[in-house]
Amino acid sequence: MAGITIGIASETATGERRVALTPETCKKLTARGARIRVQRGAGHGASFSDDAYAQAGAELADDAATALDGADLVLCVQPPPSTTLSGLREGTALVGLLAPQADAARGEAIAQRKLIAFPLERLPRTTRAQAMDVLSSQAGMAGYKAVLIAAQLAPRFFPMLTTAAGTIRPSKVLIVGAGVAGLQAIATAKRLGAQVEGFDVRPETREQIESLGGRFLDLGVSAAGEGGYARALTDEERAEQQRRLGEHLKSIDVIVCTAAVPGRPAPKIISAAMVAGMKPGSVIVDLAAETGGNCELTQPGETIDSGGVTVAGPLNLASQGAVHASEMYARNVLNFVNLFLDEKAVEAGALSFDWDDELLARTVWPERTINA
Repeated sequence: MAGITIGIASETATGERRVALTPETCKKLTARGARIRVQRGAGHGASFSDDAYAQAGAELADDAATALDGADLVLCVQPPPSTTLSGLREGTALVGLLAPQADAARGEAIAQRKLIAFPLERLPRTTRAQAMDVLSSQAGMAGYKAVLIAAQLAPRFFPMLTTAAGTIRPSKVLIVGAGVAGLQAIATAKRLGAQVEGFDVRPETREQIESLGGRFLDLGVSAAGEGGYARALTDEERAEQQRRLGEHLKSIDVIVCTAAVPGRPAPKIISAAMVAGMKPGSVIVDLAAETGGNCELTQPGETIDSGGVTVAGPLNLASQGAVHASEMYARNVLNFVNLFLDEKAVEAGALSFDWDDELLARTVWPERTINA
């Protein structure tokens, strides 16, 4: 990989502690001949020291501009500021959770500099792409952390306890949404000893929920969609779902919300009226807060009290488990960039993109047409 330079700058998003390159993945890339430049302190939030990167073969840069100067490939978790993108050389490949359409200035900077942008949230979720799926790896950490936050906020034990003062019943925990985050939340709540239920409008998730020791909450409304994702419910279906769910929530101690529809605001599942009907001391942790929340009362980044019910809307939960989240993310990224760091690229000293590979063609922004 002679001549190929990979740059990593410190993340600038508020509260972001993860890093896109760990000493482990740095060592694997430098072993192939890549030149790695890492901004000093880039890994500190995830407990990776500058010395660890240096020992893995990276060069340390004092600032972001130096780390990214002349880079052929830039790796990141969240998108760099538009001013940083505008400073990259034309044709630089950029890999991360970029959301180019969410910010006009960001999208314009990518287009003006003719960057080859790979927003990893666009990666097709196929069997072949599993080892590159950052959404799944980070959702697992988010689901785990959400339950720990719920346990901390709840004024109850999660497990059943038999004490000299009498028997304490286990908390009743409901996990809304049975994607990767929801399933991890179910497993975590079960390990903590709670009585766990899982709710998802996709009936095919029943087996997954039950395999983790949870009980599938069947409200008689199905929204099975294509590709394993939920479809939007009709008005009638939503009304019936809400009526049945509202009755059920009166006996629930803790709710962890994880439901999401790709590319759209999070579906509103828990109404203000449902919250009002819950027992005082109940807790809702809304992992979907970043896309608007599953609960009508969720305030992103805030924890509020509504009639004795605590509603928390934590943001960027994966970052709270920065060590393991970074390790998983960096391995996902390494597996993805291996698609264009093949032997031909090593010999030529340039990135090699096969646009007939659907993982590259469908992930790159704008998407490219695959030749028949």
